[in-house]
Amino acid sequence: MLQPLTVSALYSLCHTAAAPLLSRVTYPWEALDELEGFIVSLVRELPAEEYRSPAAGVWVHVTARVSPTAYLGQNCIIGADTEVRHGAYIRGGVLVGKGAVIGNSTEVKNAILFDGVQVPHYNYVGDSILGYKAHLGAGAVTSNVKSDRTAVAVRLGDAVLPTERRKLGAMVGDHVEVGCNSVLNPGTIIGRGSRVYPLSCVRGYVPPQSIHKNDGQIVKIR
Repeated sequence: MLQPLTVSALYSLCHTAAAPLLSRVTYPWEALDELEGFIVSLVRELPAEEYRSPAAGVWVHVTARVSPTAYLGQNCIIGADTEVRHGAYIRGGVLVGKGAVIGNSTEVKNAILFDGVQVPHYNYVGDSILGYKAHLGAGAVTSNVKSDRTAVAVRLGDAVLPTERRKLGAMVGDHVEVGCNSVLNPGTIIGRGSRVYPLSCVRGYVPPQSIHKNDGQIVKIR
């Protein structure tokens, strides 16, 4: 087991309704194949007085603010006090926590967004998990498919961990800040509390409490 890549190393599960799903896997990406089914089962436990269903397979907390121009696809839950802005495109299999922001022209699919996540401007989040209060700057994206379409492997130093997934974005830990127009390549893992400079191209593993500079250098936060 590669401990720095595990669910427990990256996330505080008290900040997501996906805790029962994530707690039964070792590595976070292992939960993605089960996400849509988990959402369907979770709906049975949602308080009927707190959630409305504006369309089939869509559940939105009564305190959430959803723009009429946003698209919400099937098997999607939007948590309390979350804001979904103009032109957002939320596709199937998305679980969004409390107090999150999904901004204008942002696309999300097959993803878990913990409480307090902000993807406020022109972001793409696919086959990814964003931890508590993680933030993607304007234009930052999670790339989820390799250019040669082969399965994604996750790397930690010299260790290579096959995922057998053709689509895998980024596992972003709690309190991570990603700068504007950065690209998180397929299988990127960013440890808790780290920062990514704007215009960065990120691959592999960024340790917790680190800074990823846009020349690829990684240093500890002082």
